[in-house]
Amino acid sequence: MARVVKVFRTLRNNWKKSTFAVCVLSYGGYWLNGKHSDSLLRREACLLAREFGRQQIAPHERLRKATVILNPAACGGKANNLFEKNAAPILHLAGVEVTIVKTDYEGQAKKLMELAEQTDMLIVAGGDGTLQEVVTGLLRRPDQDTICQTPIGFIPLGSRNSLSPSLHLLSDNKVKDITSATLSILKGETVPLDVLQIKGETEQPVFALMGLRWGAFRDVATKISKYWYLGPLKTNAAHLLSTLHEWPLVREVSVSYLDPNLRPPDLSPQKPQRPSLLYRIFLRLKHRWSPPVVEPPKVEEPEEWKEEQLSTLELFVQTNNKNPVQRRINDSMMIYAEPDNLTVSEYITVGNKKDQDPTVFTKESTKLEASACRLQLPEGTAGFYNIDNEEYEAMPVEISLLPRKLRFFISAERREQLLAQMQ
Repeated sequence: MARVVKVFRTLRNNWKKSTFAVCVLSYGGYWLNGKHSDSLLRREACLLAREFGRQQIAPHERLRKATVILNPAACGGKANNLFEKNAAPILHLAGVEVTIVKTDYEGQAKKLMELAEQTDMLIVAGGDGTLQEVVTGLLRRPDQDTICQTPIGFIPLGSRNSLSPSLHLLSDNKVKDITSATLSILKGETVPLDVLQIKGETEQPVFALMGLRWGAFRDVATKISKYWYLGPLKTNAAHLLSTLHEWPLVREVSVSYLDPNLRPPDLSPQKPQRPSLLYRIFLRLKHRWSPPVVEPPKVEEPEEWKEEQLSTLELFVQTNNKNPVQRRINDSMMIYAEPDNLTVSEYITVGNKKDQDPTVFTKESTKLEASACRLQLPEGTAGFYNIDNEEYEAMPVEISLLPRKLRFFISAERREQLLAQMQ
């Protein structure tokens, strides 16, 4: 008992050192527990991948080939280490022949994809910027119709991964997100995604999977990180200070658009059975004796462009890839324009929500559905667009929808969750 009293007396007399030691030990225990949990996640994923690698293949079959476009600069330069520790072992254990291509500078992924050879699957390991460059490089190719049949996997290694919520179940653990995304590639379940083709007056087209954003909220979002020293108040501070420099932050834009197109029925993945020989002979004789009447070609009516003059705080042109499994009547893009009559307090409140999710819109926002649109900005307008979170100079552009252009790997769990949300 005397020893216990002595220990407590020592701790009381040296309370500063004791407090510091408790904090260090607590943090060390938390850190070690996190490392242990990550190791268990990797082990579990590797065991699942090994089952794929043990599957037998026929003598005439070959190993599946995967080309990985890896951006080592993603996630503050940690992407290469994250990929090598969490994704690469899973792919190798599954018996996939992996070719890793690392990018050295911004824009290189576009050039690499314009020269890439045919592969069984294409894996993008990076963030929004890497994915946008790969998609743009693919769709600029002359043989895009053939190369776009290649399924694409996305491993979220960047600081911003806007497409991940549409394809994977996300968590607060980076290792779990990476391993689950890699396993979904091995399972092979895919979903078609729409693509936006964005073309300026002179430059080559750029392609986007999520959308184009332009306006005051976008501009403030690029400055929030500058106020890091304000902690949780940095978002409010950034929006409040923007109103002190200029108010109202209204943008004028002319939007011309075409009505959406009806979505054709999905084709069955199974080929129809070939008719019997007797039936085919019967059809040939029937067409010979009574040839079908050839109808004159229909004269296509010119497309009717509608025009809207919008005054808005922010314009967002987006695809419907947020829920790619949703059954839709039309092939269309959505155009949202936030109202221009928000008060300062409402502006700050909406800005906080958009900082968490830019695709959240107010009830008063203008909503248009279109198959194509043209954005005409007033002369002398300066600023930038965000195209899949990548910055481009604002200019008049024409945006076209390429419905179900690319196929991406999706986890079965996320597909079921998205279907359940629709019910």
